[in-house]
Amino acid sequence: MATNPPAPKQIRLAKDRSALSLVFPDGAAFDLSAEYLRVFSPSAEVRGHGGGEMMLVLGKERVKILDVQPVGRYAVKLVFDDGHDSGLYDWGLLRELGDRRDEHWNYYLERLTAAGIERDPERAEPAAPYDVLSPSSPATSTATQANDSSGSSTRD
Repeated sequence: MATNPPAPKQIRLAKDRSALSLVFPDGAAFDLSAEYLRVFSPSAEVRGHGGGEMMLVLGKERVKILDVQPVGRYAVKLVFDDGHDSGLYDWGLLRELGDRRDEHWNYYLERLTAAGIERDPERAEPAAPYDVLSPSSPATSTATQANDSSGSSTRD
């Protein structure tokens, strides 16, 4: 049975609510933008309800984090100002999103470019499904992911 990585020693929400700062016990520190956390949300509506299809989340360049809610001793739930509040960011996922931030972010930007879409919410189109992602895809997390299957909707 795999164990979840240690909890961050520190989790701070930026005053302007545009980023989450994390410091892990081994000293690894990350500043993760709200946009990055939103487009790589572990929720079923973003990751796909069947596990294979991932949504291309658009128009989140200006999204903010309204709240960071602890979930037991293993995760946090992020509440975004666009209404999205499903998906649990466990410690393993947050660590992976920090460790592989550049890889994930570049992959996201490449997908937007390939689709001819901009990050700006004023120019973004509605969310569209990606093709099926392979397990080696940078956007496919190897960390434990908790998916919310409540079926709640957001303004993607």
